[in-house]
Amino acid sequence: MDLEFFLHTPFWVALGQLIIIDILLGGDNAVVIALACHKLPPAQRAKGIFWGTAAAIGLRVVLIIFAMTLLTLPFVKLVGAVLLIWIGVKLIVPHEDGHENIHSSDKLLTAIKTIVVADVVMSLDNVIAIAAAAKNAGQSHELVLVILGLLISVPIIVGGSQLVMKLMERFPIIIVLGGMLLGWIAGGMFVTDPVFTHPEQWLWAPKLGTLNADGLAEVHGALYYGSHLAGALLVLATGKWLVARSKKEG
Repeated sequence: MDLEFFLHTPFWVALGQLIIIDILLGGDNAVVIALACHKLPPAQRAKGIFWGTAAAIGLRVVLIIFAMTLLTLPFVKLVGAVLLIWIGVKLIVPHEDGHENIHSSDKLLTAIKTIVVADVVMSLDNVIAIAAAAKNAGQSHELVLVILGLLISVPIIVGGSQLVMKLMERFPIIIVLGGMLLGWIAGGMFVTDPVFTHPEQWLWAPKLGTLNADGLAEVHGALYYGSHLAGALLVLATGKWLVARSKKEG
């Protein structure tokens, strides 16, 4: 197996992005795990947390692989970019916690099932963001990136969720920068959709780039980085506007 990609800076930059996104969007999952397992007998609590988390991670990897496959189809990246912008804005705008429907159980398998189901429902934004970041990194080892990102970030989320949440409360700029990171990825997704990079079947679409031998989108020059920046600024501006409007109406 060729492990040379571990020596390349872009790989570690992409991995860092995935870990940041996982931590920012995964804080609620730690709360779900705690709520689902707190009624278990002490001897089974650790098992519930471990197996529930492991099952949720496995299912999430499958969903991310499916999402990354979809992102190779025309128009899907355009939709994904819009969804990422929305997720980034949602990260900046304060929202109410929605854990009132998470029920704990004193049965191990029931608690594990609760964790898995709740994780899937609550992680759709995480799946979209991770798949987009991995695909947008221009790497040929997206699955390695995804698995490494989850293996590193999930223990941080589960074991240090309170610390992570306190840091976010004390330094709100972390959340704002996280939202802008999603916008940055969305901008790159938009202009690397096959509709623009390989537009032979779409005569009306301007050709913004090409597909390389691996099928990865390549968009040239200032357009590529300009689109990234535009996405980040769009999330920031929209999020700040919504926050200001909410305060004005309140």
